[in-house]
Amino acid sequence: MTYKIYIPIDSTALSLGANDVFYAITAEAKKRKIDLTVIRNGSRGLFWLEPLVEVETKSGRVAFGPVTTNDVEKLFDQEFYLGKEGVLFLGLTDDLHWLKNQERLTFARVGITDPLDINDYEKHAGFNGLRKAIELEPQLIVNEVTDSGLRGRGGAAFPTGIKWQTVLNTPSKTKYIVCNADEGDSGTFSDRMIMENDPFVLIEGMIIAGMAVGAEYGYIYLRSEYPDAQEVLNKAINIAKEKGFLGNNILSSGYNFDLEVTRAAGAYICGEETSLLESLEGKRGMVRYKPPLPAIEGLYGKPTAVNNVITLATVPIIMDKGASFYADFGMGRSKGTLPIQLAGNLKQTGLIEKAFGISLRELLYDFGGGSFTGNPIKAVQVGGPLGAFLPEGQFDTPLDYEKFSEINAVVGHGGIVAFDDTTDMAKMARYSFEFCAIESCGKCTPCRIGSTRGMEVIDKIKGGIDQDKNEKLLRDLGETMVNGSLCAMGGMTPFPVISALNFFPKDFGLEKKKA
Repeated sequence: MTYKIYIPIDSTALSLGANDVFYAITAEAKKRKIDLTVIRNGSRGLFWLEPLVEVETKSGRVAFGPVTTNDVEKLFDQEFYLGKEGVLFLGLTDDLHWLKNQERLTFARVGITDPLDINDYEKHAGFNGLRKAIELEPQLIVNEVTDSGLRGRGGAAFPTGIKWQTVLNTPSKTKYIVCNADEGDSGTFSDRMIMENDPFVLIEGMIIAGMAVGAEYGYIYLRSEYPDAQEVLNKAINIAKEKGFLGNNILSSGYNFDLEVTRAAGAYICGEETSLLESLEGKRGMVRYKPPLPAIEGLYGKPTAVNNVITLATVPIIMDKGASFYADFGMGRSKGTLPIQLAGNLKQTGLIEKAFGISLRELLYDFGGGSFTGNPIKAVQVGGPLGAFLPEGQFDTPLDYEKFSEINAVVGHGGIVAFDDTTDMAKMARYSFEFCAIESCGKCTPCRIGSTRGMEVIDKIKGGIDQDKNEKLLRDLGETMVNGSLCAMGGMTPFPVISALNFFPKDFGLEKKKA
């Protein structure tokens, strides 16, 4: 009898020894003459339990983890391949609290399928959205995406339908789809997980986007630090071409679309869409003046839809299930779900997909399990290195674009980094300026000069030098950067700085003045 088990091939699992576990299990099975079929699936997102080994049973998959090579012999002794309880046994995977309480739409297949098995992808509703889109006029595709309420998941939260409508309405024989996969925000990995663990959903989303706006070519601008994703994407693209999903006359529809992966320049600023386009054209990654918008004059001066990985990967389920199905999730103008990435000082880190509206407190304690150190969580930074630091008093804020805007915070790409009460928030604020100084493209003065001066001013405040004067100077500098910078790099750098100053003045040595 053949037994089926699953061992992740996601790079997080690999970094924790998944390949070593795979070789150990296959070797032990051969030694004991046990017939195993091993499928390399994606990660379920429970990173503290990786490598997570799953076994197919009549009742569903059961999980064991975290598994090391030292556990393999004992697992075989207890006949884990039969799904029997024993060491590291976690129960039915789908019943695990972390997974059971999610709404997985974009990540519906991640951790379940073999990333490069296109037949497996189709068995799990893959290309259903594309097949339905083929039957529609471009305007109807755009209408569906607009009605779903999907907003850009890269950070800006701009309505996707409006962007696509602009590209569709702009006359041009040549148009482009560009996927911004230069995922560089701290504590974020949802783009990487989609590209490594479900690459066909991104490809499908890009094809639909091309059909919607009249583009026949696309680029995936991939973060330079993601070699595993690059390998998986290139293989997936070749497989999709062989199966007739890419290239000329896709599924006999008369529509043509092709795409390629381009390695990014290794600069944080290239995550900004106009800087990305400059880099993609072979130039130095510097921010462009707007207008014109990329949707009108983008790559090589042609109308271009620039969308984040998660945005494009969400399009297939919208086209498959319908706009109203997707819009029923979430709250207010924040429709649908968001892949949330928990990182930092937490017991349980990883990826969660939840409808908008869940609170930070629920995420940090119900899913994150509280701080790893056991100390109180002092602050969280949401939305990457340019996001505000939020104190415990704001942990009940719903994850919602508008609610976060009301407290001068951003949802961004959905990354949440937790800090316990031993963290010096003034040091973290200074790092925000340091990060900006290093990563700034240098085009505008507020960002280029302001970030360097900001570090100096914080040093003076912490050193007790003219604290009143320098605190005012720091706040004025932040206002100048917010209002005078060309892009969000300089425009958002003051967010973490001023939030740290407002909520944690003692860390700046300002406790006497604030008392």
